[in-house]
Amino acid sequence: MRFDDIGSFPHARIDGLGREEYLSLVRSIMEMKISAGVQVPTYPQLRDMIDMFMNPMRSPETTEKPYLIRRDAAEIIELNALRSIGRSVRVCVTGPLELYISEFGSTDYADILLNIAESVSRFIERAIEKARLLDIDVAVISIDEPSLGISSSIVFSEDEIIEALEVASRVCAGRVDVQVHLHSPVYAELCARVPGINVIGVESASHPDYLDIIDRKVLAENDTFIRTGIARTDILSMVARLNELLNTNLWEQPERLEVEILRMESPEVIKRRLERAVRIFGDLVRYAGPDCGLGSWPSQHLAAGLLRNCAKAIEAFRGETG
Repeated sequence: MRFDDIGSFPHARIDGLGREEYLSLVRSIMEMKISAGVQVPTYPQLRDMIDMFMNPMRSPETTEKPYLIRRDAAEIIELNALRSIGRSVRVCVTGPLELYISEFGSTDYADILLNIAESVSRFIERAIEKARLLDIDVAVISIDEPSLGISSSIVFSEDEIIEALEVASRVCAGRVDVQVHLHSPVYAELCARVPGINVIGVESASHPDYLDIIDRKVLAENDTFIRTGIARTDILSMVARLNELLNTNLWEQPERLEVEILRMESPEVIKRRLERAVRIFGDLVRYAGPDCGLGSWPSQHLAAGLLRNCAKAIEAFRGETG
């Protein structure tokens, strides 16, 4: 089991930053994650998760046909900041279904969905190639599909969804782990049937019952593992609950907000969630970390504090279980 994170992180505005300034910011946040104890940190996803992939896929100058990006244009520029980072990394790519519904909503142009899926595959392939040149060890690729199982705009059949995810992930076969990052477990077992995906990410810190929905036997039959969420990241709900309990407004008290959030998400609380996941799935738990990204959190200091609490929880769990 390895400690990873989902990607986004609090940051100042990036508008107006030159390329080198932006890459310097990416590197500094990556080093912050590593310092907090993340074993497999994700490159800091500071750009919009849709536009960073869709903008070049929309342009006639960088595509071969509608929404099929040229291989040489399928670049994740953030990787340039991670040369010789000295740590295995996680590369996240927005999934084909998430990209499709952002552009077309509840339509069903299956040919366009497959073009987008092939473009996602080309981003992944280029990332793996670029990482090798930069002396970066890519341990895992994440295909982010937060709307799958939640959005009513996804009108494709199960077979079409499986095909799109297979096209997106097949370039990774036998090379690196491939996670699918979900916000709902409804399609978890479907994703386990996708040949190129071998890890299902579940937001089980804020929704503990999600773990009960997934059939361990289905995962085992498909040689698929779990990435379990062990720390909550839904900061608005967390603070709302604390404000109610404490009869105050923590948004007006930044220092107290940090104390209360890190007490709420203490190493002991996080460790209990990990223990529960392991009781249910045993050695199928391959990755653990916060539910989702931390980009909406009020400060880098608080976000790093949550990562440190995760690291302490995982270390304590390992110490007890050997």
